[in-house]
Amino acid sequence: MGFDKAQSMVGAMTMLETVLETAALIGDPVVVGRSAAPGDVPAMPDERADARGPLTGLETALTLHPGRTIVLVAVDHPFLRACTVEHLLSLEGDAVVPVHDGWQQVTCAVYRPVFLAAASSVLDTGHRSIITALDLVRTRLVHEAEWRSWGEDGRSWFGVDTPDDLADGHDRYR
Repeated sequence: MGFDKAQSMVGAMTMLETVLETAALIGDPVVVGRSAAPGDVPAMPDERADARGPLTGLETALTLHPGRTIVLVAVDHPFLRACTVEHLLSLEGDAVVPVHDGWQQVTCAVYRPVFLAAASSVLDTGHRSIITALDLVRTRLVHEAEWRSWGEDGRSWFGVDTPDDLADGHDRYR
């Protein structure tokens, strides 16, 4: 987008504020990969010096919150629905990942504590793919028929990478 996506406006709030507001309906949000977050939300930089991508942030969150289930939501998913996250949390699996149009939506998914070993293993080899780490754990894929039965329409993992994406998301979901 040519600037920090987290600061893009979605209505009267930034994308980051929008995601945090929804996440707070489910649990205690923490911002990873940044040194500061809005309000009183805790923020933490990635643990790895060479940090890049969501797998390093996920590893950081799992490391700093041992034994806790982590819901990973990318900052560019401003149309997240709390009820969708609650459904994902209710399902079994070391990782619970929606699938939309054949793509695993790894940045709007649930990761249980056992996923830490898989994340670290993949990162230690120099790779950064969450999907590679999913092959190392019991992964529960949630296909479209199931998530549609919850009333989800794909908005929770709709990614905003350009100003046109943001306009499209507004037209579709607001």
